[in-house]
Formats: sequence, structure tokens, C-alpha cells
Amino acid sequence: MASISKAVIPAAGLGTRFLPATKAMPKEMLPVVDKPAIQYVVEEAVAAGLTDVLMVTGRNKTALENHFDRVAELEYTLEAKGDLAKLKRVNESTDLADIHYVRQGDPKGLGHAVLRARMHVGHEPFAVLLGDDLIDARDPLLSRMIEEQQKRNATIVALLEVDPDSIHLYGAAAVEATDEEDVVRITGLVEKPAKEHAPSNLAIIGRYVLKPEVFDVLEQTEPGKGGEIQLTDALQVLAADEASGGVYGVVFRGRRYDTGDKIDYIKAIVQLACEREDLGPELRPWLRSFVGTIDE
Repeated sequence: MASISKAVIPAAGLGTRFLPATKAMPKEMLPVVDKPAIQYVVEEAVAAGLTDVLMVTGRNKTALENHFDRVAELEYTLEAKGDLAKLKRVNESTDLADIHYVRQGDPKGLGHAVLRARMHVGHEPFAVLLGDDLIDARDPLLSRMIEEQQKRNATIVALLEVDPDSIHLYGAAAVEATDEEDVVRITGLVEKPAKEHAPSNLAIIGRYVLKPEVFDVLEQTEPGKGGEIQLTDALQVLAADEASGGVYGVVFRGRRYDTGDKIDYIKAIVQLACEREDLGPELRPWLRSFVGTIDE
């Protein structure tokens, strides 16, 4: 079985929820404390051993490429000032991984973005990481998913138990138990179902470890909800195909930060900053004091 070395990060969205901040800046470059969101995602891939990263981008996304490229003038200035701590942080993003880029072209959905990775990925299993979900580095979800993919030779998705009232925001999974407490076999998937039609409250979150067979399925997948090619629809086909190994879910119970809308984005920044050794000791007491001044 082929080992996994490649990660695909779809990053072609317009980020309309964050306008006007994203009018000229990609939403993936919005800072989460002091790093852009996309850097957390690349760091997660690298921590799981995936150093070959393909970003699927769109127009006005050159800031992504610039961030992971060298900035010789900045490096020279910091070195001349003797500010080696900042220089080290700047170079971290440059040296993280071997990063490649491909344009999505037409905005035809997540399934189409994944399909654009076909030439780069080839005939190997690969990971897909969405930038709206940041997974805490202390809870290594992706490496657990890779472990299960290699063990079962199957497609693996990440699942999270959510409030049933929120299931309409996600793809929902119908599941069966397996011999592993945190792993379920997926028997069906529904994209953004109404609460009363959801097969469970297990939601698909933005981490996938896919077999290359998914590309052939995506080629035949008709546009679904919103007129887009849905990755969920392709996974539904694979779940019903025993010859492909089926689809399994790793149920994640760790720390996840949702940066998909304004409120969750702000919460993510506060949570991560509070847990930082350099920021938390000053921020936490201030936060307690500030909260005490807020009227209900």
C-alpha cells in the first residue's frame, strides 16, 4: 500500500462572510493571533508527515504564495537589527514544506477543487485539509486518520458530534460501530440535512484522507446543492462500494477552532491567545475583568 506524503488544501473561496476585510486579502490570510489561518493548516499537515502540499487557489490569492516565499529585504532588515527571534518566525513559514499551487478556475465547489489536484496527486492516497477548521496541535487528528487509512486501505473522514440543531451546517453521517472506539464505518452521507432528516449528529469536519479512486468518482459526479460538485456526494458513492474499501470516520473529541464565521473566528483567537505562554498570563485576568463589566 502506498504511503501518504501529499496534502491538498483548497483555498479558492471568496471569503464573503468576512467582507470588506477579504475584498483584497484572501480569507486564509486573516490572522489568528499572529499567524495567518493557512499557516496553522500547513503546520498540521507537516506534523503528520505530509511535506508535499498543494494549494488549490483562485484569483487574488497571490498573498498565499508570498507568505510561504522568502522576503529577502525583510530577512536582511531583521538580521541587521539583530532581531533573530522575529527572523526565525519569518523563516518558519518559508521552510515549512514543499508547497505547490494550482488554480481552480471556475468556482464549482469542494469536489471540483479536489479534482483539480489529480495531476499532482497521481495514484496515491492523500489528505485534504480545509482552512476553516483549525485542529489544536496537541490533538493530532490527521495522524490518527492516516494510521486508520493505512490499516484499512479505505477512505477516512473526520467526524465531530455537534448539537443536532446545528447539523444543517454540515454533512451528516449514518454510521456503524467497528472494533475501534473512535472509528465508525460510514453507511451513508447527507449534505447539510434538516435536523429531522439527519441520520445522526455526527458531522463531517474539514479533514479527509482519500484514496485516488475518488478522482474517477468526482469526474462522474453531477452538481448537487448550490450547483456545486459536492465531495460528500462522491464519498457517498465510495461508501457503497466495497471494492474501494469503503469509507470510515474517525470521531474527533479534541480541540477544534472554527474560523468559518465572524463569531467563531473571534472565539478561536481568544481561545488560542489565552493558552499561549507569552500572552495568556496577561490576557486571562484582563478577560475575566472585562467580562465582569458586560451587562447581560
